[in-house]
Amino acid sequence: MNNLSLLTLQQYWWFLITVLAGTFVFMTFVQGGQFLLNRLAKTEDEKDVIINSLGRKWELTFTSLVMFGGALFAAFPLFYAVSFGGAYYVWMAILFCFIVQAVSYEYRKKINNFLGQKVYETFLYINGSVGIILIGIALATLYTGGNFIKDDMNLSHWTNLWYGLEAVTNPFNVAFGLMLFFLSQVQANLYFINNIAEETIVQRARKELCKDSKLFLGFFIIVAISLFSISGVEYQDNSFTLVSFKFLHNLLNTPAILIGLLIGVVSILYALYITLYKNSTKGIWFSGIGTILVVISVVSLLGFNHTVIYPSLSDINSSLTIENSSGSHYTLLVMGYVSFLVPIVLGYVFLVWRSMDREKLTIDEVKSDHHHY
Repeated sequence: MNNLSLLTLQQYWWFLITVLAGTFVFMTFVQGGQFLLNRLAKTEDEKDVIINSLGRKWELTFTSLVMFGGALFAAFPLFYAVSFGGAYYVWMAILFCFIVQAVSYEYRKKINNFLGQKVYETFLYINGSVGIILIGIALATLYTGGNFIKDDMNLSHWTNLWYGLEAVTNPFNVAFGLMLFFLSQVQANLYFINNIAEETIVQRARKELCKDSKLFLGFFIIVAISLFSISGVEYQDNSFTLVSFKFLHNLLNTPAILIGLLIGVVSILYALYITLYKNSTKGIWFSGIGTILVVISVVSLLGFNHTVIYPSLSDINSSLTIENSSGSHYTLLVMGYVSFLVPIVLGYVFLVWRSMDREKLTIDEVKSDHHHY
């Protein structure tokens, strides 16, 4: 690994970030489940089952999000500084949504809690709706860009007073956020069908899946058509150029990305088919693998083939690439060795998941657990 060039290390880290992004998006079924709480649960016992089913996984979602942000900070500190520091209001809103989520799981059932059970359930609803949509909008700005300027000293500043909130006025960004929003609900329904033994909840989840899958597929098609139609910024050395159909060219010129995207889409469709038409309970695994592959493919349209990872809407020459926003060769090399721990973390997630899901969750099991959420 010591002999790897700086560019190779930069590409390696960007690919690693795509994997972490895919893992996080898969785990957002927790947010989707929180949004569906009142649709799938009609009694307090059913509500407890659903929240405890999600409560056993929410920390894994948070872990994948922290790893994603940590990898960006370690490998591409300038990108992290410009995005998280410039689009301040958006990221603070996202952070708030995830803070109230963590508090809600811990305090919802506490005796004489300060705010009351309904307030904490509302916090979970906010995290599952506003939080996930804002994350989708923030991720979409990797393709549409942000209003920042970077000087020769790598100092940057935002050029308007909205500090990232202006992203919600871009139709592509909003469609991307809604696509992620409905995907999280699709994943949540598939997860509940696999994880919960209460037949009434499972039947409601199947009905919701039918509606949510149509909405997700609709927004997915809109985002796909838009993404492959818009222009992207290409760079050569220090020269930046706006190129028509840049992301479509990247897809067609990179067979690995195209194959990964196709396999991912087919896996998601297969998960929906076997769940809705074959009454299978295993759809979450095909959908999960498919989601990870699709996210890896879509995010890989950035970073490679001389493609900018964060275009500047204020000054195209301030746009960020994996080359001008990364850490030094030494930093990436050292962190490259640390990255070998990622499979261990993912293995931990798998083992914890398997341990908690040996048996499907029931109302009686939740009632017998005095420390349930």
